[in-house]
Formats: sequence, structure tokens, C-alpha cells
Amino acid sequence: MDLRLLRYFVAVADEGNFNRAADRLHIAQPPLSRAIQQLEAHVGAPLLDRASRPLRLTDVGRLLHAQALQLLARMEDVETMVKTAATSQRRRLVIGFVASTIYARLPELIREFRKVADNVELVMVESTTLEQIAALKDGRIDVGFGRIRFEDPAVRRIILRNEKLVAAFPMDHPLARGEGQISIRDLAEEPQIIYPRAPRPSYADQVISLFRDHAIEPRIVHEARELQIAIGLVAAQEGMAIVPESVHRARSHDVAFRDLVEPATSPIIMSHRPGDRSPELALMASVIARQYAQWGYEVPAALTEEL
Repeated sequence: MDLRLLRYFVAVADEGNFNRAADRLHIAQPPLSRAIQQLEAHVGAPLLDRASRPLRLTDVGRLLHAQALQLLARMEDVETMVKTAATSQRRRLVIGFVASTIYARLPELIREFRKVADNVELVMVESTTLEQIAALKDGRIDVGFGRIRFEDPAVRRIILRNEKLVAAFPMDHPLARGEGQISIRDLAEEPQIIYPRAPRPSYADQVISLFRDHAIEPRIVHEARELQIAIGLVAAQEGMAIVPESVHRARSHDVAFRDLVEPATSPIIMSHRPGDRSPELALMASVIARQYAQWGYEVPAALTEEL
């Protein structure tokens, strides 16, 4: 039987009136009447007692109505199962990231991943490295990109590369106008803006250690919540900051940058659960390896050995 005709019949039986059933089905009344007549012709018997008000079902109509309800319910179940199966084929990858990795070419990696994985739903979650560790262990994210080294047997880390650190100054700062590299010792008396304020340990502790490694106690005047605020405070002449080199590309109109004499870097770390062999994670690793090779970065062996 035509499922459309069965739906029309059920509507008329439920409403007990052709006009109300037509409104419910969003069709005109005459085509609905013809459809029911077509169904009755197919069955070979009247389905409705048209002399009664409201309309009542005949014995054959009651039998067909009960079976039609079951059949239509079953068809809805089939549609739901098919749609669920189709949706489940679209896989999901949840990525945690610290704000500073946005400057370190993470958006370019994400764009390349999307090109080769259009059937994967990407979810981006900004979080600190320590928050990423907890989220990985709880299964709330699948991979994390941060800057803090950590020791946790439940999380595997891969250092993708070490990014050079540079000094950031307000544009009219005397040290901003100098040529060449500048020494950490030249910054000993400069007001420092560090970030993030919490949680600790964090990138802020890397910067503090950089000064203390040279027997200098930094003069900290601001502990900003995040990199964007810190670099904004630099532009506002509140102090200077030690930041990853990639920030230079994104903020050069109101902040001046100078390289450091002393070798100083901050790692970009990719974290994941040990033993995770998901195709999405493996694809992300291959995208990073390919892009790093194109950009002239050294490709970490662990990207291809572990994933």
C-alpha cells in the first residue's frame, strides 16, 4: 500500500472530519477525499461511515487503522535509525589549545586538516596545558596543543618544535629603537608583564626562570590573564614582555620586537592519550608532519613512529 495514503487515512480517522484532517496534513480537502476513495478502491471495501458525524470507521477501517499505526511507527523508527547511522559516520575530533598556539600556525594546521577530513567534525576548546591533561584523561578532548612540559603517565607528549622567544616593547621605548639582539641583562630593570596569571606552573614560570638562570630577579608589574592582554599592556606602555616569536607576525603595528642574545625558546607540545590509534589523530599527525616539512621545520620522528 501507498504509505502516503495510509498517513492520510490515519489523519482522517484521528480527526473524524475531512476538513480538520486536511488542515492537519496541509492539503486541500478535495484531494484528501479522492485519496481516501483511492485507498478504499484498493482495499475493496469502505473504510469510513460517511453518514455519521463525526466520521466513524467501519470494521475493515478499524482493522486497517490499527495496522497502519504500527506500520507508520515502524517506518519512523527505520528513518531514525538510518539518520543516526548516517550521522555516526561523521567522526569527531576535539582539540584543546592554549591561546598562544593560535599565533604559532595552529590555524593553518587546522585549515589543512579540514581539507583532507571533511567528514570529521572539529571542536576547538581553549584551555591551559594543565586543563588539557585533565581533559585528555577524562576523554573530554582527543588532542591538546600547549607549551608546558609535564610528567603524567596517562598522557603522551610530543614536542613539535621549540619556538624562539623575543622581547616586546612599546613602540617609543628606548630599547625598541636599538639594532640587533638585546641581552637579558639589559632588561633587568625593565618592568615585566607576564602571563598567564593562573594556573601555575605556566608560561609565566618559563619567563621567570629565564631571568633567574642569569641571576636576575625580574621586576614584575603585571600578571595578565592571557597573552592578548599582556601584549595589549605592552602597547599601552605599561611595561615589556618576553613572548614567542610568532606573536611578531600578528602584532607589529603598535609593538616593537627584538631578538635576545641568550638562547631562549618555548616548546609547542602536542599531547594525546597513550595507545590512541584513532584515524583522526593519525591524520592530524600526518598533516602536521607534511606542513612542517613544507615550512622548513624539523619533523619530530614521534609524529610518524607513534601515531
